[in-house]
Amino acid sequence: MGLFDGKVAIVTGAGRGVGRSEAMLLAAEGAKVVVNDLGGGVDGAGNDAKVADLVVQEIKNAGGQAAANYDDISTVEGADSLVWTAQSKFGRLDILINNAGILRDKTLLNMTENDWDLVMKVHAKGTFVCTRAAARFMRTQGQGGAIINTTSISGLAGNFGQANYGAAKLAIYGLTKICAMEFARNNIRVNCVSPSGFTRMVASIPGAGSQLPDGVKMEDVNSVEPTARLAIFFASDLSKQLTGRVMGSNGGIYGNKVCEYKMMISEGYEKKDGMLTLEDLAANIDKVLFKEPDITMAAGRSAPRT
Repeated sequence: MGLFDGKVAIVTGAGRGVGRSEAMLLAAEGAKVVVNDLGGGVDGAGNDAKVADLVVQEIKNAGGQAAANYDDISTVEGADSLVWTAQSKFGRLDILINNAGILRDKTLLNMTENDWDLVMKVHAKGTFVCTRAAARFMRTQGQGGAIINTTSISGLAGNFGQANYGAAKLAIYGLTKICAMEFARNNIRVNCVSPSGFTRMVASIPGAGSQLPDGVKMEDVNSVEPTARLAIFFASDLSKQLTGRVMGSNGGIYGNKVCEYKMMISEGYEKKDGMLTLEDLAANIDKVLFKEPDITMAAGRSAPRT
């Protein structure tokens, strides 16, 4: 018996990296999986149906059930077609993992409007239209469901040269929180993972993996599987009490770390006798600000090493 026997799942961007690992783990636990991937490059250009087909074949070779989908998930038509694939091939839909993404990294002053628009479209709009299409179907189906979104430490902490990507990923953080509130009445849980793993997207960033000791592989230290396992945990009944949570998992064969991300409010300064002046604010700024530093890229991705 698997955790997902009788369940149907969609994973977007499932042809490579974290998405592929998520699809494989779901299938190994008994889910019927719709493997969505346009097969484009890291920058979103091009398409190749073989990328999704190969994962489907791997799942079938291992005794599982899967179907390929090649739609552009950043469009309403693509999202609706994606959900229709699950319904027409397997008769239901229980799980959606919004994983698909692209990168077009540039400093803001060198970023084009198209660089901004395309990254926002794939990440933010894609998560919106796929979530809406899936949740509408789950509501009609009447048996609840699980939706797992994908944010990034680039949005939660910021990262140089990723204004478009970071803005889109922080939008997904907020979208997760709101959808969790709105879908609770339909027993649809919405959670979010912040991935870590040496994927082709990470490998495209200059200097990625350059600080490792000799003989240590980035794929072993920073594997995609811990993130995939966290997403599968959120998809399963093992986490049926959780919704609106944003968590990260990273590491590899040398150990794993799991953490939760939350926005916090400082103790602050309150003036009880009249309007706060600018001088009041300046004099009490130490009470307003956190003493602890903000989270960093390193803190979000730290994990045991050799």
